[in-house]
Amino acid sequence: MNTPNKLTLLRILLIPVFLVILYIDFPYHQYVALAVFILASATDFVDGYLARRDHQVTDFGKFMDPLADKMLVMSAMLWFVEVGRMPAWALLIVVVREFGVSGLRLVAVDNGRVIAAGWSGKVKTFSTMVGICLMLLPVPAVVDHLVVAVIVVTTVYSGVEYFVKNKDVMDWNNL
Repeated sequence: MNTPNKLTLLRILLIPVFLVILYIDFPYHQYVALAVFILASATDFVDGYLARRDHQVTDFGKFMDPLADKMLVMSAMLWFVEVGRMPAWALLIVVVREFGVSGLRLVAVDNGRVIAAGWSGKVKTFSTMVGICLMLLPVPAVVDHLVVAVIVVTTVYSGVEYFVKNKDVMDWNNL
């Protein structure tokens, strides 16, 4: 197993650590959880960089890397919903977009085409991770609302962009 894939697995293993820290109430637990989240998020950038630089892109990495990202982000968002800092409808928008884009990619692959991550998807991922980091700090409720708004807007925009740019992938006439 190469280093990028080990980093992806590390990110997955850090998810339960992150959640346990959030649920155990001890002094500064949210700061410790933030540190774990930042470490896990950093592995996302490092594994991708190393895989491309060292020509170690694998099918395992192509599959697990985006899945690990989604698992990390969704775990944080689920906790925010549970503690009342994010509305469930906002998380639903994120989940629907992820399923929609993943489904579109599956149809594209079935038709012999690969849909690469678009710029708006990268902006969505980055802004979501930064927003989660902000929400892990003791911030006023208005910051939570702003972060949720940014997450929803970037999620909807990138989801619409994926479908508009790749509308030829779907055979809309045979629905």
